[in-house]
Amino acid sequence: MIRPDVRWAFARYRAIDHHLPRAEGFPKAPEVLPDLGAITERYEGFILDAFGVLNVGGTVIATAVERIAQIRAAGKRLVVLTNGASQPREVALAKYHRWGFDFTADEVIASRDLAAAHLAAHPLTQGGVWAAIGPKGAPLADLPGDVRAIDDDLLRAADGFLFLGSEGWTAARQAALVAALQERPRPVICANPDVIAPRETGFTWEPGHFAADLPAPVTFFGKPFGGALQAALTRLELPAEQAVMVGDSLHTDILGGRAAGCGTALVAGHGFFAGHDPMPFIRATGLVPDVIASVT
Repeated sequence: MIRPDVRWAFARYRAIDHHLPRAEGFPKAPEVLPDLGAITERYEGFILDAFGVLNVGGTVIATAVERIAQIRAAGKRLVVLTNGASQPREVALAKYHRWGFDFTADEVIASRDLAAAHLAAHPLTQGGVWAAIGPKGAPLADLPGDVRAIDDDLLRAADGFLFLGSEGWTAARQAALVAALQERPRPVICANPDVIAPRETGFTWEPGHFAADLPAPVTFFGKPFGGALQAALTRLELPAEQAVMVGDSLHTDILGGRAAGCGTALVAGHGFFAGHDPMPFIRATGLVPDVIASVT
C-alpha cells in the first residue's frame, strides 16, 4: 500500500468529495498570522483539532501547551474535538495530561463517543453483533451492545461493522471486507472520517480512506460532519458565530467549521501542510479559512 504524502492525501479527499458536507460563506482570502495568539480575543470559544494542532503523532507541539494556557487566561472556553477513535476517550485524556495539557473530561469530545451514541440507538445493537476494525487488542468494553474484534468468521457472520482505526489494516483485509459486503450488504459505522493522519515520519492512511470505498451504506461520525461540530458547540454553550474551529486540514476542520457556521483557523506549520504552502490547495478547493496561522 502506497504511503501517502500531502499531494496524495489531497487528491484522495478530492476523490471522495461527494461523501462530504457542503458549506457556503467562505472568505475571499485568509488573514495570515504568525500564531493563534492573535485571535484569542476574537472568539469566545475554541474548538481544537488534536492531530496537527496539539500533537503530531506521539509528539506534543511545543507551543500548544502555552497557547491553551493563554486561551484559559483570557477567560475563553475550549473543547478538543478529535477524530481519533481507536481508543476510549479516557485514554486520550490521559495522554493529553502526560503532555502537560490540563483538559477536563468534559473538554474532550472523541468521534468514538459520537459513534457509540448512534450504536446504542441502532436497531441491530439489540441482539446483533458488530465487528470492530481497530488496533489489535484495543479495548471495546466502553461500546454498547455486542462489539467484537473483527476476524474471518465475523466477516461473514457480523450484522454490521464499526471502523475505529486502521492500524494493521492492509489491502488484503480491505479486499476481504469488500468481498464480504458485496456478498451480503450490511451497515458500516465509520468513527473516524479522516483520510490521513500526520505522524512524525509522514502520513498514515486512516479509516475514512477505506470506508469511502466500501460497497455498503456508511455512516460517518466526526469532522467534517455536522453532528461533531454541533456536539462541540453544545459543550461550549455558545452560538456558532462566537466559536472558531482550529485545525490543520481543509477537508475536515475548515470545511466542517464553516458548514457549522463557525470561524475557521488553519494551522499550517504542523500536521497536514507542514513544509508546504497551503495556498495552492486552498485555491484549488475554495475551502478558504478565515485565518492561516504558522504555528499553534
